Amino acid sequence: MSSDRTPAAPTASSQDGSAGAERSAREAAPQFVLPLVVRIERAAPPGRTDALETAARAVLVILGDERSLGAGEWARAMRDWQDARIRKVVRRARGAEWRRAAALPGITVTGETAEVRVFPPVPLDGWPKDLARLQVSGTDLDDPEPPAEAGPEDPVLWLNPDLEMSAGKAMAQAGHGAQLAWWALPDEERASWRDAGFPLAVRTAAPGRWRGLIGSGLPLVTDAGFTEIAPGSCTVVADHPALRRA
Repeated sequence: MSSDRTPAAPTASSQDGSAGAERSAREAAPQFVLPLVVRIERAAPPGRTDALETAARAVLVILGDERSLGAGEWARAMRDWQDARIRKVVRRARGAEWRRAAALPGITVTGETAEVRVFPPVPLDGWPKDLARLQVSGTDLDDPEPPAEAGPEDPVLWLNPDLEMSAGKAMAQAGHGAQLAWWALPDEERASWRDAGFPLAVRTAAPGRWRGLIGSGLPLVTDAGFTEIAPGSCTVVADHPALRRA
């Protein structure tokens, strides 16, 4: 349930030498990871789509939190994390594990059935013990019924229909897509999205629509291939209405 992907800058091209130099600098920097923990109780696991959407909102919530900005208590860690490879790791917890995780500094974001707690970034080899002991893999999630179609003005994180990903992998990729949208939006649009509570949908694109999306110029997540899928796989397109209009 992890991803070590560094999302490319929204306007960067693989042919752009400056973008390549920026990526090299990111990879050479000390590495940090953004931990996310999803609550999965045996008797009441969350729906898959709700878990993906809640994880994406959790990433946005910590990006926009005042503690992550300026001189906030998490700001240095957030800057160090965003200056290096943008890693996210999703772990699962239940019962006492969840209660211990919830006692650590962070933010819990709830959906209809899902609870996801996001924590300020930690060094790659410096996880708090109550998070380090949590399982990364071994759990998948299902939707009790197909999700409703997203509205035309909804921010949508479109998943590649040709890829199969575990719930945790897909949660991390949705978080990457949300972060790329956040980076690409003007300040005014960021504030409006935050004030509205970060409404968004995660949906799997139809094959024909996916082909159009990857050539649309919207923020696109490609995977480094450390887990589950091949290197260079395109996983998510971030389709925010403000970016669509631009």
